[in-house]
Amino acid sequence: MGRNTLPKNKKYSYTPRYFDDKGQGSPYQMKHKFDEFRTTVGANKNLKTKLNHALDELKHHPDKDANRRTLIIVAILVLIFLFIIDFDLSIFFS
Repeated sequence: MGRNTLPKNKKYSYTPRYFDDKGQGSPYQMKHKFDEFRTTVGANKNLKTKLNHALDELKHHPDKDANRRTLIIVAILVLIFLFIIDFDLSIFFS
């Protein structure tokens, strides 16, 4: 009753009877579409290692289009919020 570890998940390893691999891997393997592009997916077990890899990737391979798009979306949402609460923007202009 006093188990300190969680039980491991069971793995599904189905191989069809007449399947010829030819180096392509199993067609029944379940993986995400973008796994080969991510550095945070794989043998990294703990959260700190995943976070460090994600921050390194952000520093060394920034996506300028995504950053610009994010800033534009945030600016539009802030302006919509200010319009909803009837904020007077004339205080910034003389």
